[in-house]
Amino acid sequence: MAVDRGLLATLKAKPGKGEELGEFLRKGRELADQEDGTVTWYAFRLDDTTYGIFDTFESEDARQAHVNGQIPAALQDVASDLLAEDAVISPIDVLAVK
Repeated sequence: MAVDRGLLATLKAKPGKGEELGEFLRKGRELADQEDGTVTWYAFRLDDTTYGIFDTFESEDARQAHVNGQIPAALQDVASDLLAEDAVISPIDVLAVK
């Protein structure tokens, strides 16, 4: 398995919406489980308002399938209610994996 690419998304919750955003992300795991091309998928919290998603892929096709899939669509549906600003989503190159 050659995991060599990923995505890193940073999400800022609106005041008082951090727990709701966290719950939304917990439920996102079910959608990630349905994606054959997503090797790993992590949702995390940095502080009361800053959350994120980190996922990895073995191919660009798999990454693009994810970008155009259910999780980003679901996030778009709740963004105006939960997010203080647009999500920052960055494609990354994975340099090393254990």
